[in-house]
Amino acid sequence: MRFFRPRGLLDMASARSPLAQAVAMYRAGRHADAEKEARAVAASRSRRRNDKWAPVALGVAAIAAGAQGRHTEALTLHDEAVTLFATILGEAHPQTLKARSDRAQQLASLGRHAECEAECAEVVSAAARSTEPEAAHVALAARNGQVFALTELGRHQEAEALAREALDAAQGMPERFHLVLRLNLARSLNGQARHDAALAEAEHARRLHRGLPAAEQRAEAGAVDLAVATALLGLGRGDEARVRAVVAHDACRAVLGPDHRRTVEARDLVGRIGA
Repeated sequence: MRFFRPRGLLDMASARSPLAQAVAMYRAGRHADAEKEARAVAASRSRRRNDKWAPVALGVAAIAAGAQGRHTEALTLHDEAVTLFATILGEAHPQTLKARSDRAQQLASLGRHAECEAECAEVVSAAARSTEPEAAHVALAARNGQVFALTELGRHQEAEALAREALDAAQGMPERFHLVLRLNLARSLNGQARHDAALAEAEHARRLHRGLPAAEQRAEAGAVDLAVATALLGLGRGDEARVRAVVAHDACRAVLGPDHRRTVEARDLVGRIGA
């Protein structure tokens, strides 16, 4: 029996899980409390040889630290988690690959986009060789990170093609996969100055976002309005763009730390429109 699903470290909030409290705190938006609790679990479980919950706890602590905008610390925690997962489960195990994909997100948040793209590409390749059924979810998550990194590197057409390919592969997958891929597709279209198409994708993402559970909506706080604002600005609709950018920034500040990558992006966009 698998002790958790590799689709995500937050998918295992059962009453029997030693991380149930930390995960519940995270889902409620209590990121600092979640990080503290997950670190405590990681410290206690690390005393046990090859305890599988130790790297999971490190990963949850990393995700919580990242949500607070402490991306450098989050990356360090992910490094520890990846090493432990590889030691306990093996380098090819889907959860080890998922941990690498999570780590790559922090690389992107730190502006290390070339490293993020390379890491995601390696994870996709490794997942493709896996016979585990969960590997498809891991590959899709890494593809999404790769799309984001390619856009930030200015390789917008490559990013668009990869996003559309991933969306085709996401048929039957949870709605949040579709949401984040649509948002990154909009980002790649905005990068090509195809703002009408970007706006359409962002509005599609808004409909998906509204259908998600509250905890999953919080995880993408401000992301939809940020995409909409960027497209509206490109279309010359500055007043509307500023309203959406302010809404995006307020949503980020309500859930994420002031130094979170998305909070900073929304704040910069508000300033750019104002200027």
